[in-house]
Amino acid sequence: MPYDGKLVKSHITEESLEYLQNKCLPSFNQSQIELNNFTQQHARSTMQTTPEQVTFFQFLLKVLNAKKVIEVGVFTGYCTLAMALALPEDGKVVGCDVSHEFTNHAQPYWEKAGVAKKIDLRIQPATKTLQDLIDAGESGTYDFIFIDADKVSYVEYYKLSVQLIRPGGIVAIDNVLFHGTVADPAINDDNTVAIRKLNELIQNDSAVFKSTLPIADGVTFVTKK
Repeated sequence: MPYDGKLVKSHITEESLEYLQNKCLPSFNQSQIELNNFTQQHARSTMQTTPEQVTFFQFLLKVLNAKKVIEVGVFTGYCTLAMALALPEDGKVVGCDVSHEFTNHAQPYWEKAGVAKKIDLRIQPATKTLQDLIDAGESGTYDFIFIDADKVSYVEYYKLSVQLIRPGGIVAIDNVLFHGTVADPAINDDNTVAIRKLNELIQNDSAVFKSTLPIADGVTFVTKK
């Protein structure tokens, strides 16, 4: 049954965001700062995960005592770097991407931060990487999976990720509000339709517990019941 109450409207102002940035976010590793600055100058900078998102993911990784992480969609590796920094020395992030052009920018920053050894970057379609991990017997062994890649494949990424996540682990999916287009029935481009399908799938998936938060462009967190 849909929630029939009224959600509280966000009161976050530009001043609040500035306060959050200056007073509430933790200190960042120097490599994080440099990679963030680099990515902000990139022509596709809007693809970057926000600092408040990666900080929250680091928090979740610590709470989960995570060692095994998957990131679907690496871009310039900013979120990958943050998650690798939050993992213990024997932790591993499997990074899924199809672009050498984007991910090549990440390598020097990963090396400088001393976490390159924790990152297993696989340049091929993420569906293949996820299926490869399942075929290798790794179903139910991952602590945290973050999905932020091509939207038309979100449903497939989700279905594969739910197989790979352990009980008590978390799958996080970015852009579930998609700039508000999901709420406008007049907008039916491929990306918007794909995200609507994903949101409906998760809403009706009785095998999981989920929470959607209006962080950045909307993030849904899913764990198996």
